[in-house]
Amino acid sequence: MTDKLTAYAKGILGEDAARKYLESNGMVLLKQRYHSPYGEIDLIMQDGDCLVMVEVKSRKNAGLETCSYAITPAKQRKLCLTARCYLAEYPIDAPIRFDALLIAKDGILHIPNAFEGKEW
Repeated sequence: MTDKLTAYAKGILGEDAARKYLESNGMVLLKQRYHSPYGEIDLIMQDGDCLVMVEVKSRKNAGLETCSYAITPAKQRKLCLTARCYLAEYPIDAPIRFDALLIAKDGILHIPNAFEGKEW
């Protein structure tokens, strides 16, 4: 038996750590790992009156800057399309923002409004 985790298992651990971090800062979890034909949103949170789509990037052996590079324009587009699917399924009249939460060897970085998504 090996102690190595699969990429999926590592992702789940990262999402759980991100959720706990955001909840400790007053956000409320609405949905974890929301799937659409376009992809997945890791966490959908409520922050006051704002609906927040959170992309979590976790890298055990890299720095925070390296994590941020993983949220490419193509990934942003998929997140926006997936957010549209979520809103079609769960209509809500609230401001929406896209956050990034990076977890790396040098700490945790929460980036509110990491991108706007208006171009999609």
